[in-house]
Amino acid sequence: MLKAIVVAWLLLFFGDFLSTFCYHVPEHVFGRLHLQTHHSAKKNFRHYAILILNFQVLLDGVLGALPYLLVAPFLWNFSNVGVIFGLLFGQFHVWWRHTSIMGWQTPEPVTWLCKLLFITTPEQHWLHHHKTNEGYGDIFTFFDQPARVWLRQLRLIRLHLRLSKG
Repeated sequence: MLKAIVVAWLLLFFGDFLSTFCYHVPEHVFGRLHLQTHHSAKKNFRHYAILILNFQVLLDGVLGALPYLLVAPFLWNFSNVGVIFGLLFGQFHVWWRHTSIMGWQTPEPVTWLCKLLFITTPEQHWLHHHKTNEGYGDIFTFFDQPARVWLRQLRLIRLHLRLSKG
């Protein structure tokens, strides 16, 4: 059982790391897909999360989940139960962190536990929807500060690329 818990945590940790630093933050700087489907003022959670067969929404979801799916085969031989549990918890967390739009208020004991475990709450994720420079780390809050540094570095790279093109 302990091995399954460790494998699930590793899957979520490395998946969140790769998703944050290889997809989410770069997409905020160089892309448009994530911003249009997830952060547009015209969109809300119901548009984003419910599969309405909108190709862009589905693509953004798949690209955000891809790092978790890429990590899964490396951990499968250690604990297939842990991998499955990690993927299920990750999907549950996607749904849960978007409940703020529906008026959900995280109970104080759950908020306390999430702070202890560095897990993003719906309120923290909602902050990211309103201030896209804050609240990074889909699952873990400890990725927020490094992601902000990465965001600034990528913006400098983008500026340098634009200036070098003339």
